[in-house]
Amino acid sequence: MRYLTYYFIILGSVLQACKSGPFNLLKPVSPHQQYERKLISAGLNQNVMGAQWINKSNSLLQNTAIVKLPYKETGYFAADKIEGASFKFSLQQGQLLTIKLTKQSINNFSIYMDLWEQKENGEFKNIAYADSIGSNLQLEAKRSGDYYLRLQPELLVGGSYTLEVNIGPSLAYPLKTVNRKQIQSFFGVGRDNDTRKHEGIDIFSSFRTPVLAVANGTVTRVNENNLGGKVVWLRPSGKDYTLYYAHLDEQIATTGQEVVVGDTLGLMGNTGNAKTTPPHLHFGVYTSGGAVDPLPFVDPLIPALPKINTDISKLNLTMRTSAKQSSFSENQQLTNPESLAQHTIVRILAASGNQYKIELPNGKFGYISSKSLTEAKSIDTRKIDANNQLLYDYPNPVAGIKATLNIGQTVNVLGNFEDFQLVKTIDGEVGWLAL
Repeated sequence: MRYLTYYFIILGSVLQACKSGPFNLLKPVSPHQQYERKLISAGLNQNVMGAQWINKSNSLLQNTAIVKLPYKETGYFAADKIEGASFKFSLQQGQLLTIKLTKQSINNFSIYMDLWEQKENGEFKNIAYADSIGSNLQLEAKRSGDYYLRLQPELLVGGSYTLEVNIGPSLAYPLKTVNRKQIQSFFGVGRDNDTRKHEGIDIFSSFRTPVLAVANGTVTRVNENNLGGKVVWLRPSGKDYTLYYAHLDEQIATTGQEVVVGDTLGLMGNTGNAKTTPPHLHFGVYTSGGAVDPLPFVDPLIPALPKINTDISKLNLTMRTSAKQSSFSENQQLTNPESLAQHTIVRILAASGNQYKIELPNGKFGYISSKSLTEAKSIDTRKIDANNQLLYDYPNPVAGIKATLNIGQTVNVLGNFEDFQLVKTIDGEVGWLAL
């Protein structure tokens, strides 16, 4: 016991150095990478705890919770465990992803937060991260597809956290009055008897409504063509795409003009091939690969974050399923669920909406309705019918042995998992017995 105390004192002092000490790097890396490199530099990757932390950081990207945005959860990272959380979600090109992480603990502990995308060869690429002090992260999606968010706390400290992940437009709205109902024709719909596809969105309003710059940038062209009539092209600063404003009644901006968000580029009309339609703005986004859907860039409809309706006082507690069969899935929307048998033991990782994110004794995690769980109190008693019955710390025959029970002893059964029962002895010892 004294050896373990010394071990954790030494480990803690080294980790404090990892947290605050200097580390020379040839190029900028994320705080997570810095922490991992310091663990390796201190030789902590050679002990069980350090190696588990590094392995956990890799496994989190391979085993993610699948969530739909916007998303919110309150969770708990235990100091005595190697913890972490990861999420997979979809973004559309042009959306602005905003992530906010708040922490609560008697220790000023760090949670490393970074964002990833998976390349075609299966490798993960780090594309953004929060700094070591800040807890917010923003990213404009440059492609449509799946993204991965990883949270991992430092070793030997823990506490609760609340994660908020939201989406919105990366550009401003092109009219002063913002109304989603004004957008009535969308990208990709058929035009001219389906001989071509609509390469933008149409935003309707009254004749000669001012049309505004949605970003700071440079007006690259002001001209007229058969389809768009009077048009203005705007290149946002630092972006790799161009914005197209068409069917204007009057062009106000001039070629080469530098503009800021809200500047008037022209007045809405129905010039070009829109002569028979009500006044509207055709708004498009063009990249080197052609037109892309502009709606995610300017969509004013920002969904509200869902409320957490579950009891967060249950975080980090051991509970069990109450129904005969409970739906459980790595997908937050509980699609393609698997069934958990009645009295299955779980640990509560986080609360989200009307669900808990749980961990099974074998390390698998996913979502379950909060109504499917109850406290892990005694559901039965079991009398030991053989001497030297082993009490394990995990439901696995190669797990550590906590105690040896003898014939005639009685234990309370708290729940089950596969071929084991979680029991509590008369002395208060809790562990797993093989069936």
